Amino acid sequence: MVLESTGGCSPIDDDAFGRLMAPLGPFESAPVIAVAVSGGADSMCLALLTHRWAMTRGGHAVALTVDHGLRAESAAEAASVGAWLDERGICHHLLRWRDRPEAGAPGAGNLQARARRARYRLLASWCRGAGVLHLAVGHHRGDQAETVLMNMIRGSGVTGLAAMAAVAERWGVRILRPLLGVSRERLAVTLECWGQDWIEDPSNRDPAFARVAVRRALAAGAPPGLTEERLATTAMQLGRARTALDHAVAELLVGAAAIDPAGFCRLDRGQLAAAPEELALRALARVLGTIGGGEYPPRLARLTRLYRALRDDSLSGGRTLAGCRLLPRAGQVLVCRETAAADQVLDLGAGGTGFWDRRFRVALGARAIGGPFTVGRLGPDGWRAIKTERPELERDPLPAVVRHTLPALRDLDGVVALPHLTYWRGHTANNDRGAFSARFAPCRPLAGPEYRAAPAAPESEI
Repeated sequence: MVLESTGGCSPIDDDAFGRLMAPLGPFESAPVIAVAVSGGADSMCLALLTHRWAMTRGGHAVALTVDHGLRAESAAEAASVGAWLDERGICHHLLRWRDRPEAGAPGAGNLQARARRARYRLLASWCRGAGVLHLAVGHHRGDQAETVLMNMIRGSGVTGLAAMAAVAERWGVRILRPLLGVSRERLAVTLECWGQDWIEDPSNRDPAFARVAVRRALAAGAPPGLTEERLATTAMQLGRARTALDHAVAELLVGAAAIDPAGFCRLDRGQLAAAPEELALRALARVLGTIGGGEYPPRLARLTRLYRALRDDSLSGGRTLAGCRLLPRAGQVLVCRETAAADQVLDLGAGGTGFWDRRFRVALGARAIGGPFTVGRLGPDGWRAIKTERPELERDPLPAVVRHTLPALRDLDGVVALPHLTYWRGHTANNDRGAFSARFAPCRPLAGPEYRAAPAAPESEI
């Protein structure tokens, strides 16, 4: 499809979008791509382009709109988006924050940050349930430039200044950002050529939000020479440096870290101490993210203090950071979940599945009887109860400090099952009630996918 320009920049045609998608693969045959669609120019344009791209390959796009319910107009806007997409033959699903407990309840703190976390959790949850592997989001060159500048203000290093990756794997899906090298103006021109309306969110003009203030400063040309294009180029260049660092960290972790299916890690203190500090800090942060289940890495100052204590063999009685407990063990460091931090209690019905403590995928067989069932940490009380029934469990080689953090299935009478210690109440395999499984699948795996920077080609070449 060829579009005619209505302004100073050319619209994105099918060939140009194909070139944007090509580096983000691989894709399955007949790909199904979920697209996060708020109704803004960026996400509407992405939905239309993605659907056309997928259709030519025997697949299709599915549009997902999250209604946070934070503005009175949001429901009507979501309905308009659904009607527009229906006219284009694109399937649309509306996800409401208040209807989906997995998104997390509203609370104190940065409203935009909480809404963003909730949005991604809802979108990823839908994708996992539908078996969709890819979630496309409409971040464009302006968003990338703003992220670089905001991270620069915060004093970020290479990771922060590399900004958003073109491909990221989070929450069990591949997040795709094909528009990171495209200006918002070009997206708007593309929609104008199609005769497609879009919605302007008033919060995008509210100077109370830090990102809006940064956007206005960039638009005003302050400081001189600091343009959107130059900041996006900086992100691309630092993205290459981040990729090289990620490779080196992965190689360090291959020899220095051993992850156990029970959700803990043994670190070789000597290998970590011998590595360059920059690599060791990054490796330690990855381990803490994997074992602690945290959404963000710990602050650099605290991470550095912990690393230097580890390097100097001065952990003594142990340390805690990022929801983890670190204990010295004869040349190694045991990194396990901090018991008090694993405080989630998850309801689980027969045939149900869930994600507990952001680290374990749990499932209960469809033939389970009784209940109601919940999943939570074993804790000291649970350990005493199952040890009383089966004293031989004390001989299990699993470190004692790890036991209390294990996911346990409970009913009103106490612990029913603890897969990592092969425990079922009553000494039976309990097959007639349905098996309970708990698989360690942390939201931040130790060796994640390679960071992929936005394409370096200027818009004229796309």
